[in-house]
Parts: sequence; structure tokens; C-alpha cells
Amino acid sequence: MAKAAGLITDAFERVGGMVHGAIEGLTDEELSFRVDDGANPIVWLIWHLTRVQDDHVAAVAGTEQVWTSGGWADRFALPLAVTETGYGHRAEQVAAVRADVENLLGYYDAVEEVTLEYVRGLSDDDLDRIVDERWTPPVTLGARLVSVIIDDVAHAEQAAYVRGIVERR
Repeated sequence: MAKAAGLITDAFERVGGMVHGAIEGLTDEELSFRVDDGANPIVWLIWHLTRVQDDHVAAVAGTEQVWTSGGWADRFALPLAVTETGYGHRAEQVAAVRADVENLLGYYDAVEEVTLEYVRGLSDDDLDRIVDERWTPPVTLGARLVSVIIDDVAHAEQAAYVRGIVERR
């Protein structure tokens, strides 16, 4: 495995530990707890970070998203378009995201597996490939993957913070 791919793999594996730590053992009610009406609950944070990772990795890998290929959209049966990732959601859309720990972890673990398989096969040169020309400068594969990792870490830590509030109530 290329050195850079090894570092990216390690980062994604650490995200998995954070996701599991943030939600294992919680009830559906605890997953859906909102600090206030405009706040994101744990269930939405984990679903969103997983949807974004799934969407972005599938796009750069040229594959179908696990959300649809693995039947997760059907299992979750959310009242949202199948293409939704949570980006720009309003409070009522956030509240519509419901799932139990088993489905959240099942979906996350399936996305992580596909992500790690893809990343482990990358060379250092692959990371310089332009994957999005809508930005100045254009976005490389390496920058896109780092962006996903940073987003994942931010939302996983937000979920862990909300879990702390839930446990202290």
C-alpha cells in the first residue's frame, strides 16, 4: 500500500471507532434527542456523515452508492429523496431522519468497508488526480478524501458531545 493511502486508510479506520463509540448502546429515543428544536440529533449526524462519505467515495471511485446498492435506502425508508445526504437540511428534514443503532452501524460499516477497499488500492500518484473542476484550484482526489475525513470527524465528535449531554440528563 502506498504511504499516503496508508495514512488515509488509518484516518478512515479511526472514524469508524468514533462512530461506534458515539452510538453503541443508545436507545432510539437517545439517538433522536435534540438539544433544542434547531439542533442536530445523533441519528442525523451519523446518518449524514455516512451519506456524505458514501456519496463522495462512490463519485470518485465511479461506483454506485452503498445507500442504494446495499438496500440501505429501503431499510431506512426515510421520507426524503434517495439522493439526499443531509446537506442543507432544514429542521423538519433533520427530524425526519430516524434509525436504530443496528441500521446506523450496519450502513456505516458497509460504507467503511467499501471506502477502505477503494483507498487501500490507491497509489500516491492517484491522489493528484483532479476529481472536481468546479473549484479554483480544482479538487484533487487526495483533497476530496481529506475533506470527507474532516467532515466525518467533525460530525462524529458532535455526536459524541450530544451523547454526553444525553447521558448526563
